[in-house]
Amino acid sequence: MTLSGRLKSTVSTLVQGAAGVAAGLALVFALAGVPGEALAQAAPAPAAAAPAIQGEGPALWVIKDADSTLYLFGSVHVLRPTTGWASPRVNAAFDSASDIWFEISNPDDQAAMMPLIQQYGLSPQTPLSTRLTAEEFAELDVAAKTIGASAAQLEPMKPWLVAITLSVAPLVKAGYDPQSGVELALKARAEAAGKTIHGFETLEAQIGMLATLPDDVQVDFLREMLKDYKDAATLLDAMVAAWAQGDVPALERLVVEDMKADSPELYKVLLVDRNTDWANQIQTQLQGSGTAFIAVGAAHLAGPDSVQSILKSRGVTVENVE
Repeated sequence: MTLSGRLKSTVSTLVQGAAGVAAGLALVFALAGVPGEALAQAAPAPAAAAPAIQGEGPALWVIKDADSTLYLFGSVHVLRPTTGWASPRVNAAFDSASDIWFEISNPDDQAAMMPLIQQYGLSPQTPLSTRLTAEEFAELDVAAKTIGASAAQLEPMKPWLVAITLSVAPLVKAGYDPQSGVELALKARAEAAGKTIHGFETLEAQIGMLATLPDDVQVDFLREMLKDYKDAATLLDAMVAAWAQGDVPALERLVVEDMKADSPELYKVLLVDRNTDWANQIQTQLQGSGTAFIAVGAAHLAGPDSVQSILKSRGVTVENVE
């Protein structure tokens, strides 16, 4: 497959839950109006009541030893407020835990995010107009208007950041709300209950995964976004439907298989390496005691290189919670 095809798979994976930084950036833009106000204005109001789950709801796993119980839950970082996911079994597992683990502990920390965007997301010495053709820059201007901006205002930003920024707009217009994502809902509940919150990674490390992509890859990333950003909601709809019904094989087909086949190098960086690191940290947790609830992007819990598969290969028992 071509590089552009591989990058399309990467964009889909980022949007659909493999990298929480995309949702963190979405939240900053939606709340702070960066670089415009359109996202904040378009954000839907919170649901009046918790929506019903679909069937049994999303999948949940448990890992136990003599003195530890660790629940493992696949999340989606950006959701419509009407999407139900907090099933009785998920609520019971969460309530029983004293410690809550996310990919990062502070996905809503604008104060921490903005300096990192300035450090890793700007390159005024190489403006976007020097990286794109005149036709592409015109297309960028059209896309920028969806967030109340212009291509000229985006000139100092690196291509990866522009691609992520603009990919948020069609999701918000389709009813997806960065403030309705699983992590923010669980984080609010954890804080209200006095639970301890942890992160497997830092915000800087997640942004670094995108910011350190080679320049030509970042530009192709942006070009693919300009071609396909209007379809982002359709891709996410399919993934969320499978996730909300606990259909893990469908998640594997939709998110994992194409990326593994078409872009093994990115599959390794975004999924395999991180899943391996998280499995290591989970095994460290098992050496202690107590109950923890772990919520990470759903793509990390599907397929042959999922967190569960890595743990099972090491002799750790991972069971589905029925």
